[in-house]
Parts: sequence; structure tokens; C-alpha cells
Amino acid sequence: MKFFADTAEIDAIRELAATGLLDGVTTNPSLIHKSGRDFMEVTKEICGLTDGPVSAEVVALDHESMMREAEVLRKIADNVCIKVPLTIDGLKTCKALTGDGTMVNVTLCFSANQALLAAKAGATFISPFVGRHDDNGFDGMDLIRDIRLIYDNYAFETEILVASVRHAGHVLESARIGADVATMPPGVILSLANHVLTDKGIEGFLADWEKTGQSIV
Repeated sequence: MKFFADTAEIDAIRELAATGLLDGVTTNPSLIHKSGRDFMEVTKEICGLTDGPVSAEVVALDHESMMREAEVLRKIADNVCIKVPLTIDGLKTCKALTGDGTMVNVTLCFSANQALLAAKAGATFISPFVGRHDDNGFDGMDLIRDIRLIYDNYAFETEILVASVRHAGHVLESARIGADVATMPPGVILSLANHVLTDKGIEGFLADWEKTGQSIV
């Protein structure tokens, strides 16, 4: 499974990139606003921190305007992935862009039927929102299972990019199901390394090492 950082915070992205755990980055207008940075400037900087896809979202709602915005965004860097909403105009834009060799992330997916449409439109990634699905009384993981089954049934190449990931449990279940990517806040990625027995083990090793009176350097 690939890990994408869902953030526009440069320091956090740089820290993750140094660990070797970062495979790409997703952004959206809310994350850009939170960063307080210029949209084009911060997107270009992020693209320089990872070789993987960096999702940059259009804000237009009609196909023609989406295409104009996408033309500007894909000139930022070769690894820009244009992010479009799961609407008919968004799917039309997806088809046009992927047909031209541009990566496209179709976002705000909340049903398997929507995911089927995105795959038929040639989406590089589909972004089902599991956390928001849970918030509204549904099981977000059931959505991922349905999409995985449908994509496997028809050998669709669209990658399932699990979004709105809130905790380690979402990551684990997504990996079990066979999702291709999970995008999450940097803190969630780092939290996957945490385990109380690991901490206790380190504590015990250090205590025993101190008793030897030795030094490695």
C-alpha cells in the first residue's frame, strides 16, 4: 500500500519524505487555506519534495473552466495530479485529461456506483471518503470493499485512494481489503509506528545497556 500525506504543510511533508514512507501528497482548497500559503507556490514546493503524485484540485464546477484550470495546474510540475470532483462535469474533465496522459484524482466519492463511473472515465485514482462516510452513519470500510470487488471484477486500473482517514484502524482495514493508497494526515502515518510493547522493549534494552557501562562511540 502506498502512503500519501494529506496536507499542505511543507515541514511535515519534508519530515515524512526523509523517512522513506512518503509516496505522494494530496491537497485540497481547505488544506491550502490552512497552510496560509499561495496556492501555486506551495504546490510547486510540494512537488519538489516527492517524486510521487501531488494532487492539486480545481475549484471550477463546469467542464470548460475545469479544463482551463487544469491546464495551468499541470504546468507546475510533471508529478501534478489534477483533482476533480465526482460530478458529471468532473468525469468529463477526467476523461479528457487522462486521454491526454494527465493523472487525475476523482474526489468526494461516497458510493460504489460513483467509483464505477470514475473508473469508466479513466481516473488514475478514486478517492472514497471513509471518515466522512462513518460520520453519516455508514461503514466506510464497506464502501472500500465494494469498490475493490467491482474494480477486480472488471480489471479496472483505477487505483483506490482511501481518503478521510482518521486513525490507524482505517489504515489497517484498508490494507486488508487491498486498497492501493491511503492518504492521511502526517500524524496518522507516524502513529502507525507506535506500540506500547515496542516502547517497553526499548526501555528494557537501554536499562540493561546502561548496566554494562559501555559506549558504542
